[in-house]
Amino acid sequence: MFIDAHLHTARRKGLPRNAAGENFATPEELIGMMDRTGVERGILLPSSSPECSYQQVTSEDVIEVCETYPNRFHPFCNVDPRDGSNSPDADLSFHLNYYKGRGCLGVGEITANLEFGDPLVQNLFRHCERCELPVLFHVAPKRFACYGLIDTVGMAGLDASLAAFPKLVFIGHSQPFWAEISGDVTTENRNTYPKGPIVPGGALPRLMNTYPNLYCGWDAASGYNGLTRDPEYGWSFMERFSDRILFGTDICDPSNNHQHAEYLRTSHADGRISDASFENISWRTANQLFGLGL
Repeated sequence: MFIDAHLHTARRKGLPRNAAGENFATPEELIGMMDRTGVERGILLPSSSPECSYQQVTSEDVIEVCETYPNRFHPFCNVDPRDGSNSPDADLSFHLNYYKGRGCLGVGEITANLEFGDPLVQNLFRHCERCELPVLFHVAPKRFACYGLIDTVGMAGLDASLAAFPKLVFIGHSQPFWAEISGDVTTENRNTYPKGPIVPGGALPRLMNTYPNLYCGWDAASGYNGLTRDPEYGWSFMERFSDRILFGTDICDPSNNHQHAEYLRTSHADGRISDASFENISWRTANQLFGLGL
């Protein structure tokens, strides 16, 4: 079984999601892509922050899709830190408990272009911890012309948030997040797909060793690059942290052709990762974290 922990969709074609004219895959297109790659279930993430895409996909849209295809999809909700009253005192539990009651299993993808330490972001984390809803976030390298929660090299903002909210599960994602697997990450290359051997001292392994509430979303080109640029290190990372690595693809457009499932199957067949690690990453970790009961 494969559970894809990072998918996007739109019920119908609309305003393209970027200036290149790409559009979200419809639920039917997404199911066809999942069938071709052997993915049984998927977690759908709304896209509601204006920084991330032109077309907005609301939590209500995602819930409706999941109700239409209950054996294929499970919903996340997306609550922006600025929602409610745009205040660090906003009662975001009001939003979160409503969506949790509608079956939403977590919050994300959080793409608001605010600092991790911004009072609005900290308020969202506080309410997510209170409501026992994991957060899946995109790390950004800067303010403006970008999306995601802003952090510096070394991810000090994420470090502080992990410590401040120990009962909240954080699921990391994006180029700057995965570039931190290596100790030689720089300001110049952290928002790209760095190549070459992993250098010891990366912030990501350190944070994974320090905080049991940090999970990795192994998705998109960033996640794929992070664990394949130095294959031996990547397989070792999988073995060490398989109970906190979530297989995903981040399929947005029907043209996406991610190779994560194929790589994982090949790595397992070649004896590079154990049976337990393969099962954990492909579905068991997601099944346990989100309480799917599969």
